[in-house]
Amino acid sequence: MSTEVTSLAELAGDLAGTYRRTSSSGDHVDPAVADEDLAAVLRDGYVILPDLLTAAELDAIRKAVGPLLNRRGRNGFEGRTTQRVYSVFNKTRSCDRIADHPRVLALLDRLFMPNYLLSMLQVINILPGEQAQLLHTDDGFYPLPRPRKALGAATIWAIDEFTAENGATDIIAGSHEWGDRLPDPAERRPVVMDAGSCVLFLGTLWHGGGANRSVNPRLAVTAQYCEPWLRPQEAFTLSMTRDTVRAVSEDIRRMLGYSIHPPFIGQVDGMHPKRLLEPGAPPV
Repeated sequence: MSTEVTSLAELAGDLAGTYRRTSSSGDHVDPAVADEDLAAVLRDGYVILPDLLTAAELDAIRKAVGPLLNRRGRNGFEGRTTQRVYSVFNKTRSCDRIADHPRVLALLDRLFMPNYLLSMLQVINILPGEQAQLLHTDDGFYPLPRPRKALGAATIWAIDEFTAENGATDIIAGSHEWGDRLPDPAERRPVVMDAGSCVLFLGTLWHGGGANRSVNPRLAVTAQYCEPWLRPQEAFTLSMTRDTVRAVSEDIRRMLGYSIHPPFIGQVDGMHPKRLLEPGAPPV
């Protein structure tokens, strides 16, 4: 029998087959619910998923991230009156549920190719007096012309209630389908939602943080995702310790880049990256 390879498709199972892709926790979500969420996202560019976190989970996040809020933004885009926490997984486990919530993964499973990646996990605390953020799209740094299919998606989770006064994220519904059109700031509309809810929107949707005209800060966590063949915003395979990677869920581990996009995107020294987590694995 010939072992000659005649196409890359024949290699698709080699490295990916070493560690079979585990089922996503999104598989446990009622397909009717996930399909309804998907229809809203494709129509409007976003969907609000209400009341996904309990009061106890919200309290745990506030207590864990509060001491980490010691840096303000470095420019107008990050917000000079906004506090941000990067490399969240190395600092607290309290936000894991945000990164791998089944309701979110059920949507991502329908939007992107298998083994899609986490692109960013970040805590954002908008302080009183902050100005409205520049409107932008989250996958606009990928140099492909619009209109096009979104290459990524983002969630913004309300740890505090989002109101029109305290800096709720502004969106422009339907703008995910635009070509070269630029947004008019007058088109901004705040995403008002209760604490524990999240908004998921496509990477092609124009949006931005709102101005905080209240007397209280507005705490949120954002998790962003991208297709498995793209470079994520955060190089998790460099920033995450192996102990951290071993501690997170299988869904998060896969999304951090310990997975293969067939036939061999993501390989390390010709091997599946999960081999680096085995006892006695050499450093790289």
